[in-house]
Amino acid sequence: MTHLKIAVVTCSTRTPRLNPFITSYVHGILDLIAPEEVSLEDLDIAEQSLPLFDEPAIPSRLPADNPTPHYQQEHTRQWSAKVRAYDAFIFVTPQYNWSIPASLKNALDYLFYEWKGKPAAIVSYGGHGGNKAAEHLRGILGGLRMRAVTTAPALTIRSIVLEESLEQGRIAQEQVKTWQEAGAEEAIRQMFEELISMLK
Repeated sequence: MTHLKIAVVTCSTRTPRLNPFITSYVHGILDLIAPEEVSLEDLDIAEQSLPLFDEPAIPSRLPADNPTPHYQQEHTRQWSAKVRAYDAFIFVTPQYNWSIPASLKNALDYLFYEWKGKPAAIVSYGGHGGNKAAEHLRGILGGLRMRAVTTAPALTIRSIVLEESLEQGRIAQEQVKTWQEAGAEEAIRQMFEELISMLK
């Protein structure tokens, strides 16, 4: 297997936000089992400076081999080049009103061939685990012709987890223990193994 790059994507952009803490938690689990030929990199949508979709062309009508130079906006060209560099994606997303954040949908809609054919995994979280967000995201990824793995860990969060995380700089151990007891970490490992198998 050649060297592979997998992005662990932080999908929300609100302030303050829990998402980076949960991304860090997921990333930490994956670091322990990632093969030597795999690099895991954090990719935060909040850092991409993407306005509401403002390209005149439909992304799927651009040249498939290299759409990057054909975008009109510089922020789109930068986003395109960044996404093209990854072989697979793990989307760590909250659930907003039974779906995904608008920031994630917007970031996905900017591109097409940069996503097409690449494996993807979903980790959702919310008061009830975020399953509806994961379901919606799976449909969107299908529309982009991505290949989503079957296992989609859903992390149920307590109402005070954001305050705890901001105070402690990480997910509180009590919350982590709850996830461990619910089998979430095993599900995250299984999800990652499925993703890696798609890349072989």
